[in-house]
Amino acid sequence: AQAEEKARREAAARLEAERHLFSRSVGPVTPLRNPNLARLRRHQPAPLPVQHWLDEERVLLESISDDFDVSTLLDTDDQLSYRRPGIGVEVTRRLRSGHWSIQRQLDLHGLRVDEAREALGEFVRQAHKVGLRCVRVVHGKGLGSPGKSPVLKGRVQRWLVQKNEVLAFVQARPMDGGAGALVVLLKPSARRNP
Repeated sequence: AQAEEKARREAAARLEAERHLFSRSVGPVTPLRNPNLARLRRHQPAPLPVQHWLDEERVLLESISDDFDVSTLLDTDDQLSYRRPGIGVEVTRRLRSGHWSIQRQLDLHGLRVDEAREALGEFVRQAHKVGLRCVRVVHGKGLGSPGKSPVLKGRVQRWLVQKNEVLAFVQARPMDGGAGALVVLLKPSARRNP
């Protein structure tokens, strides 16, 4: 028991000696009054607005212009219609006859041109995203406009032609809005509507 106690005391003394080894080696220390250090401020580099750049790029890709000449792309028959190259005449005939049921609609009455453009772009994007195939866009006949001529009709046609999601559109049947609306066929999306 005495040997164990002696070994324990020696181990404790060694541990204590190791703990104070540096301070005994260096001796007494007096802190400097003036540390004589320059305090430098680190200049952080300006953050790169990567998300802003990506947003701007996306807007440019999705932008639709008022200056686009749609007249060469429209089929001129009794009612103007449009079909993307590679889409047969049968598609516009079926759209006119009501072959596809209208799944959702956007009413642009009362909106200014810039509001209507933004609303149409968002509507087409969301409809395609959720898997809708046939939608109606009501642009109005212009009866409430100055000069009684439609303000949005030609613009909506130009905007729709520029949207990649749009396969074709036709003037709506009289019961679906006639000259004041378009029935639009969208590309199928990867996601199907439940």
